[in-house]
This record gives sequence, structure tokens and C-alpha cells, in this order.
Amino acid sequence: MTLHITEADERAVLTMPLAVEAVEEISRKQATGEVIVHPRRRFEFAGGGFFHYMAAADFSSGFVAMKQYTYVRGKLRFLVPLFEMAPGDLVAMIEADYMGQLRTGAASGVATKYLARKNSRVAAIIGTGGQARTQLEAVAAVRKLESARAYGRDAAKREKFCAEMSQRLGIPVHPSSSAAEAVRGADIVSTATTSVQPVVTGADLSPGVHINAIGANHAHKRELDDEAVASADIIVVDSVEQSRQEAGDLIIAFHGDEICWTGVKKLSEIVAGKASGRTSDTEVTLFKSNGIASWDLAVAMKVYAMARGKKLGRELPLWSEGPKS
Repeated sequence: MTLHITEADERAVLTMPLAVEAVEEISRKQATGEVIVHPRRRFEFAGGGFFHYMAAADFSSGFVAMKQYTYVRGKLRFLVPLFEMAPGDLVAMIEADYMGQLRTGAASGVATKYLARKNSRVAAIIGTGGQARTQLEAVAAVRKLESARAYGRDAAKREKFCAEMSQRLGIPVHPSSSAAEAVRGADIVSTATTSVQPVVTGADLSPGVHINAIGANHAHKRELDDEAVASADIIVVDSVEQSRQEAGDLIIAFHGDEICWTGVKKLSEIVAGKASGRTSDTEVTLFKSNGIASWDLAVAMKVYAMARGKKLGRELPLWSEGPKS
């Protein structure tokens, strides 16, 4: 039967280290062709709002999943149906808000592991929402941070975020009065905002910094200004195809110059050793994350296996045989 896995079930089994491990593993498979990804598509509702969907298949593990979600009047609803290929069964219906936050953070964790300087000690996070929490948590999972700084427009929310993250990570997380103050001198900078206009400028970035930009996934939105993108010696994305459609940070900064896209690398190929990442401590590296379905598939497979093992979830009698006439 199909297993209905709730947000509470996921929180009981899924941790950031497990999510980082899952995303790293599936990224390696993606580079070898064992995993195929279909990029995100959208329907826009006449009355306002969107329906988004994307899918991925892991042929070596024998599972396929689709990420589906709506965004209407500020409300998000996420669902990941997980199918097993051999029997063709829908094995799980997974509520995917928490799982999505962790997988997005985990991808930045993987990027940070491969691109940030080994001696990175200070992180900056722009944004103080749920995604900002998992971004900072993922960075702390792969680098030995000594401190972090956070900026968000709401001062009270900023203070609360810093207090909570200090306790969660065991390092001081300091509130900053501006994005520029947070970013200056930081070794790793992450942006997780809903801003349409840049929140980080190239003038504030330090030599050798690594940037994770995850907030803008529409062609007209961006978190980084032109100078910030131009300062990057290495630009890495999750999917070049998807980035060409919705990575506003790059689309706007490249000004239609196709040559700029030729140097953009895929995270999966860096993880698999097929492409080079950072080669010196002075290089600026940028990971532009849009979010791809292979990450959802990776954590969905892990959550499903752990939920089964711990007897979590509720079985749904879909397509069960009725009485024979």
C-alpha cells in the first residue's frame, strides 16, 4: 500500500547530515547518467497563484518522484509522490515542506563542501525565514564555523532568528543592521530572500568568498547585483537548462551574452570530479541554486526507507481490490 508520510514523520527521521549525504550521492549519479532530471514547469492561475511541477528518476535505485506544489496568496503546499519502478507502485505520498527546506539547504551544503575555502570560519546569511535556517545549518554541517551573521528586514524576527540559530548550531550568530554589514569579511555568504532587487553587492564581497544564492527562481528576480556575479571566478548551477529559464541572478547579469553561459558549470559534475571547482583561496565561487527534482527524489527515498523501518506513516488503500462479483 501507499504510505502517507507527514511533516511530523519527516522531522522524526530526517536530519541535515542525512540530507547532505543524499543530495551529494544523487548529484554524483546525475553526472554519470544514472539519474535523469526534468526541469520545473509552471501553470499560472487566472485568479493569482501558481502550480509548479518537476520530476526525476534514479534508474540505479529504481525510484522516480515528482515534486508538485502550489503558491496562492502567500500559501505554499508541497507534495512528493514516490514510485518504485519495478512494480510500478506508488509507494509513498510525502508532505514535502520540511523535506524541501532541508534538501535546498543540503544542496548548498554540498556546494559549500566542494567550493568554499577549507578554512572558512565566518558565514553570513541574508534572510531569516525557514530556508535561511536550513541554509545556515547546512553550511555549518560542512565547515567548522566560528561565527555567523544574519540580516533580515524585520529587526524582531532577526533577533529571534539569531538566538535560535546560536542555540541550534552552538556558535554565536550575530544580528547585522544591514546586508552589507553581514557580508563584509564573511568567508561564506548565503542569500535566502524573496527580494526582486539585489540584496548583495559585489563591492561588499571579500576575495575568496563563496556565495550560495537560493532565493530568486524567476527570470526577473535577483539577489545579487551585476558586480557580484561578475566577481565570481567560478559559477556553478544545479541545472543549466533550468537556470536559463529562471535564474534571474545570471540571466540579468549576463545581459543576453551567450558566451557567459559557456563557462557555467554543473554542481553534479564537480561532485563527480568531471569538472574543476575552486583552485585557489583567492577565487570567488558562486553557486546559483534553483532547486531540482533529483534532490527531492534523493531525500524522498531516504525518508521513505526510514519511515518504513520505524513504522511511521499511514497506509492508504489506493487501488485496493474490491470484492469480486
